[in-house]
Amino acid sequence: MKALMQRVTQAKVEVDGQCIGQIDHGIMLLLGVDKCDDKAKADQLLHKVLHYRFFADENGKMNNNVQQVGGSLLIISQFTLVADTKKGLRPGFSSAAPPTLGEQMYDYFVAQAQQKISLATGQFGANMQVTLTNDGPVTFMLEV
Repeated sequence: MKALMQRVTQAKVEVDGQCIGQIDHGIMLLLGVDKCDDKAKADQLLHKVLHYRFFADENGKMNNNVQQVGGSLLIISQFTLVADTKKGLRPGFSSAAPPTLGEQMYDYFVAQAQQKISLATGQFGANMQVTLTNDGPVTFMLEV
């Protein structure tokens, strides 16, 4: 399971021209599910996302996590994160979870996150348009 996290001042996701999810200060998170992922990996990744220290403290050092700064999450499913790009000029998706498993793991991740933090989501499998203001810019890839 992979998560591309971006520290944002605002982010939103639209489907068919309609805003379906929006946050202010927080994390815009793209979530990729591998075919070998399970609930334990989702729990481990969520813990890492919520506790990863990449927000500034009073001295400008990255010592605070999203919860400490009162931020929110915008969680977007992104199967292309698990693509194999090591060779050739076309990504391979043999390691990506099939849609049914991908959606189950995405839904589980979102449900667990909702118990801990304010969030918004995209729509699994939809063609989405995501806009954001990356703060810093600060972006990290997390894997479990």
